[in-house]
Amino acid sequence: MDEPSPRANTDFVHHQKSVFMNVLAEVVFGVEDGMVSTLGSIVGIAIGSQNHFIVILAGTVIISVESISMGIGSYLSNLSAEEMDRRKIEEEKIEIEKVPEEEKGELYDMYIEEGWPESLAKEMTEAASSNKELMLREMMVRELKINPEQESTSLKGGIYMFCSYILGGLIPLSAYIFLPINTAIPVSVGITLLGLFALGMSTTKFTRQPLLKSGLRVLIMGGLALIAGLVAGLLVRQ
Repeated sequence: MDEPSPRANTDFVHHQKSVFMNVLAEVVFGVEDGMVSTLGSIVGIAIGSQNHFIVILAGTVIISVESISMGIGSYLSNLSAEEMDRRKIEEEKIEIEKVPEEEKGELYDMYIEEGWPESLAKEMTEAASSNKELMLREMMVRELKINPEQESTSLKGGIYMFCSYILGGLIPLSAYIFLPINTAIPVSVGITLLGLFALGMSTTKFTRQPLLKSGLRVLIMGGLALIAGLVAGLLVRQ
């Protein structure tokens, strides 16, 4: 049995990494938005109403509605982007079929712009244009900026967004489930801000950004939602 080529293994690793990063982005966004939106809403409701049942009811409704909305939104936005890419690929196929010389010239110009020597650029262009599938792959990568190996992540992204939003939303709400409302308010704020800081720090494994900077960036975003909720709650209570 033939062994897979190093190039094939490299392409597979890069493809898997791309899919993972897309899913990771949905998870981080979902958890962060779930914590921030739920915290900002229920802290205002808790201060304004001072009613334990209303806070839990409102928090549950917010998490339920927003998680479905965010999941569907993620699915539709990713699906639209994928459909647009497919349309571009089909249009490129038609151009390669109908105006091959123009496409050949475009590819040559792109090789030159990237810094390839003219003689080598000409050889690469001739080799690619002699095979329509190879020509399409080259145009996808260099002109359309589309990964030929990409797979659909719209459904997977929507599911991850839905689940991660629920997980994030339960963090600030959990304090109200187990504690009296006056105790739950500061505890909810504390654990949510701590969770936001930890979430920001956790992304540094992939972004290579400083731990403190990443943690504070997410923490500040959550703090803005908290302030908005506090102000709203105080105004309603007065």
